Amino acid sequence: MKVFVTKYALTQGILEVEVEGEPTQGGMVISVPQSGEYKDYFHGEGKDWHRTLDAAREQAEKMRIAKIESLKKSLTKFERLKF
Repeated sequence: MKVFVTKYALTQGILEVEVEGEPTQGGMVISVPQSGEYKDYFHGEGKDWHRTLDAAREQAEKMRIAKIESLKKSLTKFERLKF
């Protein structure tokens, strides 16, 4: 089964990953290791991984907007600093 991973969307982009079997009851999937690498575990369908590319793009956009807001808050905080 292929899934789209958004866990690292802001640093690595949306990843298309082959996973073992079906998701667990808690929504966890395990990636198939390539050439002896370690397995990756992704938790939460709709948060860390998605069944469709469109859903993954929506989540990545939400993450991008949240990061921009966070950076704006940090910038405001630093602008108020006086030494």
